[in-house]
Order: sequence, then structure tokens, then C-alpha cells
Amino acid sequence: MALQLSKERIFEQGARTMPDEKILLICDRGALDNKAYMTAEEFAQVLSSLNLSEVALRDSYDAVFHLVTAAKGVPEAYTLANNQARYESPEDAVALDDRIISSWTGHPHLRIIDNSKEFEDKMKWLLSEVASALGEAGSYEIERKYLIAYPDLKWLESNPHCSRVEIYQTYLQDTDGTETRVRQRGLGGQWLYYETKKKPAGSSGVKRVEIERRLTQEEYLSLLMSADTERRQIRKTRYCLTWNSRVYEIDVYPFWHSQAVCEVELSHEDEEVLFPPELRVLREVTGVEAYLNAMLSRHVPAEEGAAE
Repeated sequence: MALQLSKERIFEQGARTMPDEKILLICDRGALDNKAYMTAEEFAQVLSSLNLSEVALRDSYDAVFHLVTAAKGVPEAYTLANNQARYESPEDAVALDDRIISSWTGHPHLRIIDNSKEFEDKMKWLLSEVASALGEAGSYEIERKYLIAYPDLKWLESNPHCSRVEIYQTYLQDTDGTETRVRQRGLGGQWLYYETKKKPAGSSGVKRVEIERRLTQEEYLSLLMSADTERRQIRKTRYCLTWNSRVYEIDVYPFWHSQAVCEVELSHEDEEVLFPPELRVLREVTGVEAYLNAMLSRHVPAEEGAAE
């Protein structure tokens, strides 16, 4: 892990010396892949010996794209013949794949590219997700939002495929119709900071153009000076759950005790959304103003059902 992180730093230093306006670094493996090959105790020892925080290490990457093993979904395509480093049986490959996804669960831009498409289309899907994460022209965030019954927090926190993060979200003054927010995101005193600009694309509320950039703590504090004083800061606990090759972001707010919001990223607008049996969906609220964080920041409900 130390060697890998050293290589990443060297490549980043090299990229900063290049005159090109856009430099993209893609790591075939991310540092948290290592976690899948160790026990929890061994991984904790590695982090301690390198003086690293798991949350900071996980979120140090701008985006994570997980290509699901062929052993999961198209086992006839899984082979050891084309990769000397591959040694797992199909069953072991599936178990390892699950552990790797679990290791990255909680990252704000984790995308799982499964085997529901032919290989060429799978690669096109990957490139589309990369373009979307970069905020490239013509790329959109496709997201649906659901009101769910208040989840079983003990189940979520004990689930190896779920990770909890704390979020503090502040909206800035609107100047050109673009919704701009800054966000402090992390856990246990380990924080990362982001600025996000969003514009709707179409009338359905499902598609949006989203551009996000990482901030230093100093930049974040400076932007807070431009906060919209007519809005309150939104504080919420987010449970990032991976299930059935999909990421579910469950937001629990301090002012609701019988309901919560679950957001799901899609690859296309008409994609069917299934839910784990432990989550009870009340109804879809995609595009419903009352459940937008921007609206909740203007009027935080004083009691249950105030957003109905």
C-alpha cells in the first residue's frame, strides 16, 4: 500500500508540471482494494503503521468505478487463461468482488458497472460514467429520490455493505439560476470539502447537470462567507448501502423520526429500481420540491410530515 500511494503521488506531481488544461489520472487499483485481501484487524494495523485514516484514504479519489467480475452474471466468460495473476475460482471471485465493493462503499462517487450489458456496451457505460463525474458537456446525473419509512439503523450500521457519513451542507447565494452548495463530508473528525453546482436538464427532475470540485478547508471556509442567509445549514447522516450492484444513499435527518429519503443513481431514465426488502418505500418524490435539500434549507420542518 505504501508503494502504491507513493506511485500515485509521483504521477500526480508529474501531472501538475504538464501544461495541458485537463489531466486525468486513472488508477487500475485504488488503495482500498487492499482491504478486501485482509482481515479487519490486519487492515487496521496497516492504517496505523502508515498513519492513515480509512475515510480520508477512501475519499481521496475523486471517483471510483467498479467493474463487476464476469464471474458474477456471466460465469461462462470468466477464465484464468487470459490473466496470469488471476487465481480465484468463480465462487471466490464473486466473494472477493463483494468485499471490494464493500471496501469502497461510502465514497461519494462510487459507480458499479455490472454485467447487464455486453462487454463493448459495458465499456461505453464506464466511459459515460467517467464523463459524468468530470462534468463534461453532454453528461448528466440521472437520479431518482424516494421517501422511505425510517430505516433500521442497527441493521444499516451492522451491514458490511453499508457505510455511514456525516454531511453539513450550506447553500450559497444564487447569482445566475445555478444552485450552488458547499459540503463538509466525513466521519470521526476526518473531513473533505466540496463545491457542487447543479442545473436541471429537462422538466422531469430526473436529469441534472452537476459539476463538482474538491475544496481545501481554507476554500470551504472562504465560500461559507457567501452563504445564503435566508437558508439554514442542512445536517444529515447518510448511509451508503450497496445492494444488487447499485448504490443507495439513505439520508436521515434530525427533524424526521418516521421517514427518511433514499436517492438512487441510474444509468438511464427508464431503468427499473428495486429495493432491499429491509427498506420500505412510501413513494417516489423525484422532483418534488418539498423534499429537495434546497427547499428543506429554507424551511426545516418543525414536526413530522411538515414536508408532505
